[in-house]
Amino acid sequence: MPAPPFATLTEALELAFNLAPVGMCVTRERSIEICNDAFAHMFGHELADLLGQPLAPLYPSFDEFTHTGHLGLQAMKDSGGYADERIMRRRDGSLFWCHVVGRTLDRADPFARAVWMFEDISHRRPVSTPLTLREREIAQHIVTGATSKQIGRYLNISHRTVDAHRARLMRKLGASSTGELVALLLGSA
Repeated sequence: MPAPPFATLTEALELAFNLAPVGMCVTRERSIEICNDAFAHMFGHELADLLGQPLAPLYPSFDEFTHTGHLGLQAMKDSGGYADERIMRRRDGSLFWCHVVGRTLDRADPFARAVWMFEDISHRRPVSTPLTLREREIAQHIVTGATSKQIGRYLNISHRTVDAHRARLMRKLGASSTGELVALLLGSA
């Protein structure tokens, strides 16, 4: 006798979650409620060690965790979802670029519970040069095409400060133009 459809659907959903080729997790107040093996492996942890833990240690710094949360909170209130590409931190301290997409279950309280997908994109976008916290924040916005004035507004700093950081990024990465800088940050140069 075949299994009831609900049991089959539940099994299929569990299989899809657990065997997804990308990291997936469900969070409650920005702590990991459940995650799959791909998520744990990506960050260099055992799955059981992450359950119930805050997301903050997976970021290069607590400031980046806070800043990303601020950006994501408003987007999730507005649209129910948030996506970006950011630098994350593995258990061994190494940094890597990650594509992240999330959806909230309640737009009125976006962090109460959310579903997230994390994709390691370091194969096409390696972290090749150590960057400061502010350089990483600015790089994250530069690759989206944001202007210095827009980045300044996002980070609550002057556009001249953004320009100074952009110039430092260009020197560090050996870029002669903003287009080349973007290509280097995206790993396509």
